[in-house]
Amino acid sequence: MKKILLTIDGSDASLEAARFMVQLNFRQPVEIVVATVIHEPPSQKSFLVDGWSKAWLLRKREQANRSFEEVQAIFGDLDVQFQQVVREGHPGETIVSLAKELQPDLVVVGAKGHSAVERILLGSTSDYVATHVPGSVLVVRQSDDAGRPERLRIAIGCDPSQQTETALDEFMRLGWAGEADVRVLSVTDRSVVDDFSEDEVSRRCLENAFEKLNAVAPSSRGMVIHCDHVGDGLVDYVDSNQVDLVIVGETPRGGFERMLLGSTTRFVLRHASSSVLIARRRRSEDAQDESVSEQTASV
Repeated sequence: MKKILLTIDGSDASLEAARFMVQLNFRQPVEIVVATVIHEPPSQKSFLVDGWSKAWLLRKREQANRSFEEVQAIFGDLDVQFQQVVREGHPGETIVSLAKELQPDLVVVGAKGHSAVERILLGSTSDYVATHVPGSVLVVRQSDDAGRPERLRIAIGCDPSQQTETALDEFMRLGWAGEADVRVLSVTDRSVVDDFSEDEVSRRCLENAFEKLNAVAPSSRGMVIHCDHVGDGLVDYVDSNQVDLVIVGETPRGGFERMLLGSTTRFVLRHASSSVLIARRRRSEDAQDESVSEQTASV
């Protein structure tokens, strides 16, 4: 059973994250840990030392309980096991700590900004979680449903790298194919190599992706996009084709590298109008694969 950590603060953005998850059409039972972090604003820390603190915290916990009930109602009769967690502290740091503790298959967080400027800035909590959680993170952005197709449109960034393998593996592992309209996008950078060789590399990448996706999404389609900037090419396609979710792979990082995040990943996260899944393999999974490889080699 897959475990998902869904962060909720009672806002429309966080509830939109729950609604978006319902559209993903999980084909097997799912455990969802609904987490709410109670954050004391600096201006109110002084009054929390007196008798008002208990009443204030009680109201916040009551609000968390109401949000938890709303999430349960959103999922309706779907085969989901719920668990509620309420913590106190800094929202971003507490969510990251909880993710490390629970080791979920996916962390889901809602992004409050949906205008062009707000997308670039992104919410501080969403940005912190997307940057610091060691596993995969889904950042759900609110969208205008008017005129959108009924089938969920999913785009997967594709290039000859381990990150692409991670993105494809995560998509397959989470079982989101269903009736979704899946597009695999390979963006060429013609400022680096000649047209022919770049297109050949892109076509081979797409062929490898289709071979892997055939079992879960046989109707997937591919496209080679010509652009001088990979991030621009992905974002332009997402915005022009009403894509609901774009998936990009990211290599696990630490320290300063993690703060910077991958340039393409961050560009897509900050600029795309759609929701964004940053697919990461946990270090424990890499270690497990290395162990299996060593055992196989020794046989």
